[in-house]
Amino acid sequence: MTGLLGIISSRLILEHFGIDAYAQYGLLNGLRMLLPFADLGMGAVVLNAISESKNPRDDERVLASLATAFRLLVVTGFIIAALSVLLMFAGLWPAILGNGLMAGGELIATLCIVVFALSLPLGLGSRILVGSGRNTLQIVILGLVSPMFVMSLVVLVAIGESNGSEIALISYVATSITGLICIVVAGRLIKPALGKALWRVPRIRQFPSITIFDTAGPALAISMATPIAMQTDRLFLSHMSDRIELATYNFAAQIFGLVLQAIIAAGLTLWPFFARARSRGKVESPFPIAAGFLGAALAMGAALVLAMPLFEKWVAKDLLQVGVWLMAGYVALIAVQSVHYPIGMYMTSPAGLKFQVIPVFAMVASNVLLTWVLVQRLGAAGPVIASAIALFVCQVIPAAWWVRRDMKRRMAQTDGV
Repeated sequence: MTGLLGIISSRLILEHFGIDAYAQYGLLNGLRMLLPFADLGMGAVVLNAISESKNPRDDERVLASLATAFRLLVVTGFIIAALSVLLMFAGLWPAILGNGLMAGGELIATLCIVVFALSLPLGLGSRILVGSGRNTLQIVILGLVSPMFVMSLVVLVAIGESNGSEIALISYVATSITGLICIVVAGRLIKPALGKALWRVPRIRQFPSITIFDTAGPALAISMATPIAMQTDRLFLSHMSDRIELATYNFAAQIFGLVLQAIIAAGLTLWPFFARARSRGKVESPFPIAAGFLGAALAMGAALVLAMPLFEKWVAKDLLQVGVWLMAGYVALIAVQSVHYPIGMYMTSPAGLKFQVIPVFAMVASNVLLTWVLVQRLGAAGPVIASAIALFVCQVIPAAWWVRRDMKRRMAQTDGV
């Protein structure tokens, strides 16, 4: 349903507001993807604490982790919001975002980041739900973004006085609302732990923050590096190409994102699965799961390729054409991500997270270089192909090697016991 509503929203934007509005919407909507590091690795800390706890309602580690996370995220949110306002007054948004920004888009970009930043603490709600084994509930709640967004677009179309500049802001507000719902539901699920943690937040002397760098440090490094590699595509296109290429990229990302979102949603359920297995001394292999993910992902990717002419005609109104290279790039990226997610979810222990840091930074360097070269030759397809190559070579291969070694080590320990 979320994917279908996403396609409907693309059609509404293209039909009623045009390519320029669609290009800016994709550009600004992607800004949040560049800032997942804003949670400072707190999401990983909270998720692991909840997953490994036998009773998160009354667990000191859970309480301390939540209180520490809320403190840091509130401070980080205010800093990011202040910086975005400074960027606007300094007139730097056009230089950062490039040609994809419409006239007056600086204010919208600022408001988007302010909403995102002040909502950072709400993001812990989804981590609590996933850690508690309620990933389906989390998906349902976050899926409310799409109907809220589409209904807002319908209102804008009915009013008929907007140029579409504010569309991205609507998406940010809708996401924040679902974040609020998540934190409320999560609070009830682990009641009274969340309330106690919030009560501790301002009482720093009585309840000091705990040391969480063994998990948060590597998670922060990974979350800082990954967006540079995977989410700067729109910025490259905005600076080095035209709005048609940027809009085409947005359109293809919307379509193939249906599969990528399914991979992420299914993959995220494996985090608590592997975390619980570790805490109980069980060794679970991610490789059979990865093979299943790959088969399903390729089948769905092939179906989208076959259906692309229909999407171009009905959704894009023949204003945009997705070329063979762009489709091939996305199928390759889907395949690589489908293998990477199960393996990566196995590596959510402190040791696994630490190992991932160097491969992630290698992936960033290679991806940026490849994107720079390929975007000039292949347009919208360049960044996608670059991401698929860099992710496979620099992350999937090293991660698979580490997981095999770790499984052998843990099985040897188990046999010894």
